[in-house]
Amino acid sequence: MSRIILHCDLDCFFAAVEIRDNPQLKGKPVIIGADPKEGKGRGVIATCNYEARKYGLHSAMPISLAYRKCPHGVYLKPNGNKYHKVSNEVMELLERYSSNFQKVGTDEAYLELTEITLNFEKAYEIANNIQKEVFKKIGITISIGIAPTKSLAKIASDENKPNGITIVKPEKIFDFLKEKDITRIPGIGKKTKVYYVKKGIRKIGDIIKTPLPTMIKLFGKHGKWIWNVANGLDHRKVKEFYEERKSISAERTFLSDTDDFNEILSKFEDINTRIHKSILKHHITYKTITLKIRFEGFITYTRSRTLPFHIQDEKYVLKIILELFKEFSDKKRKVRLVGIKLSNLEKNQKVRQISLLPFAYT
Repeated sequence: MSRIILHCDLDCFFAAVEIRDNPQLKGKPVIIGADPKEGKGRGVIATCNYEARKYGLHSAMPISLAYRKCPHGVYLKPNGNKYHKVSNEVMELLERYSSNFQKVGTDEAYLELTEITLNFEKAYEIANNIQKEVFKKIGITISIGIAPTKSLAKIASDENKPNGITIVKPEKIFDFLKEKDITRIPGIGKKTKVYYVKKGIRKIGDIIKTPLPTMIKLFGKHGKWIWNVANGLDHRKVKEFYEERKSISAERTFLSDTDDFNEILSKFEDINTRIHKSILKHHITYKTITLKIRFEGFITYTRSRTLPFHIQDEKYVLKIILELFKEFSDKKRKVRLVGIKLSNLEKNQKVRQISLLPFAYT
């Protein structure tokens, strides 16, 4: 029997919440992110609504470029506490529809309905009810993809935004995917796409038509993964997000490039504290600690250290980050951005004491 999985994706979430709370913004380009400072601002777009996207704006775009493209837009700083509260309200609502529930970030979730309904038509009715309830109780819209795998459901949820519902039945997978750009597959971005295009693979249909051994020969494990996705063979279960998540990270851009160590240290401390709030809340441990640093001119470096076992210790992470930073401390260049990433995550693991670790790395 085919599985029935829903991917629920809130439409332009941050911007939608701001428009809900201020109806006068409706119909205007709304951009959530750093202060553009009339084109001289730093940082990036967190999200923007569809009116803003008509001007070529998108998430992660430098805010200075966004302002040049859309100077008449409404630029708002993110309100994390408000978005977190609304996200929790939505997730509590979604979780009532299925015990097989997986939250993905603040604005996405998977639901498995295989044990609840026998067919995709009934699943459509459930999705429609979800949309109506989210709009009535929360005041924002949500797009939903329905498919036999998680990856296909995610692709489907992006098909008819905003507030759309798209069904991909097992027998319709090839027809649905064949003409789509390969970047629609989770894990293939603009940079990765270049390698596939060089081998003549531009559309998902090209992947489906390519024999699996050839995909593995050309692209290794990644080739096998995307071939399985394209052929509806993604067997991942709907489960708690952090059991799948590979890393947790955050980064911050300075208001102006700096070589002030105290300012850099303060930013590291802020990032580290924010990450560990989530780490502690979800009972996560980690083994790999990574520093990211970007200098003026956008020259970027990363440095990592992997520990012998999983830990959960905010102070020790900062110690490692500062040790990794020493490599760059004598560079006579100003810093534009710093970030921290914790990876090799595990959940519900016994947290190891690390009192002896400093001796292992001296």
